[in-house]
Amino acid sequence: MGILEKIGEIEREISRTQKNKATEYHLGLLKAKLAKYRAQLLEPSKSAGAKGEGFDVMKSGDARVALIGFPSVGKSTFLSLMTATASEAASYEFTTLTCIPGVIEYNGANIQLLDLPGIIEGASQGKGRGRQVIAVARTADVVIMMLDATKGDVQRKLLEKELESVGIRLNRSKPNIYFKPKKGGGLSYNSMVPLTMCSEKLVQLILHEYKIFNAEVLFREDSTPDDFIDVIVGNRVYMPCLYVYNKVDQISIEEVDRLAHEPHSVVIRSETTLSVCLSVCLSVCRKQRTECVCVFSLSDCVCCHRIHRTLASQFKYALVWGTSTKFDPQRVGLTHVMEHEDVIQIVKK
Repeated sequence: MGILEKIGEIEREISRTQKNKATEYHLGLLKAKLAKYRAQLLEPSKSAGAKGEGFDVMKSGDARVALIGFPSVGKSTFLSLMTATASEAASYEFTTLTCIPGVIEYNGANIQLLDLPGIIEGASQGKGRGRQVIAVARTADVVIMMLDATKGDVQRKLLEKELESVGIRLNRSKPNIYFKPKKGGGLSYNSMVPLTMCSEKLVQLILHEYKIFNAEVLFREDSTPDDFIDVIVGNRVYMPCLYVYNKVDQISIEEVDRLAHEPHSVVIRSETTLSVCLSVCLSVCRKQRTECVCVFSLSDCVCCHRIHRTLASQFKYALVWGTSTKFDPQRVGLTHVMEHEDVIQIVKK
């Protein structure tokens, strides 16, 4: 039996199993097995990776935004309106067959916008060019999910399922669970809060499925078995997502109002004006609270990890002018949180 068949069989068993106290251990083990098989499915085969197969683009600018959606939802039109890049748009599906990058300049920040080919149901299992699209999406800082408003929530649920299957967690933070494998000593299990969805026995069973028999586990929040599995796997990507419903001129005003009030959602008609599309990018900053702050540097010293990985180890102190300080300039350390348009001078050891 191949991996796809095993994944399908486990998914069917999970859907058949009634969720109750008696089946929680069984469901936990099924989910652990499912995560293992999905990870194997994503591993590149020896025959894959031939020259010219991929379409990844070198990351540039201050942030990367990936446009994800089904074919013919308006991604190419959106890119053409927001950037100086012309992406072919047509009424037929799969107009875009590769990754097309563009750049948005906003308040001194360069935001790289990627128009990715439309993905289809089953993309996470390799249908179409789904794996390549998802691989690029994992490198983004923000996802803009373009949706056809006339389809209701169907497209959104299908795309969320595909991204969830490959370890992309949208609008969620990393589970607050400490996990460290050890060479001996068995399982050290503790929790700082009452747990309603996980128990020591379930944690032990999940660890055994991954051939882990010695580890330290500390729950700092009430987490699910899926959260714990994500921590064990360790390759999950947590990123903000903005749901953009296009073609709202083709639905009722009541439906427009409902979609507009959904969390992390905006409604547009991309063919109308650039100003409407610009509201989407502003929403990326406002609704998703992306950690992108413009900081101005003095001389040739600039901000630590963002500029060079060795600068933090050479850091002595910094002088900061701006709204994040009580007076100008203020001497600060590495833990100081900068604010938008602050000026910083870094002094090395």
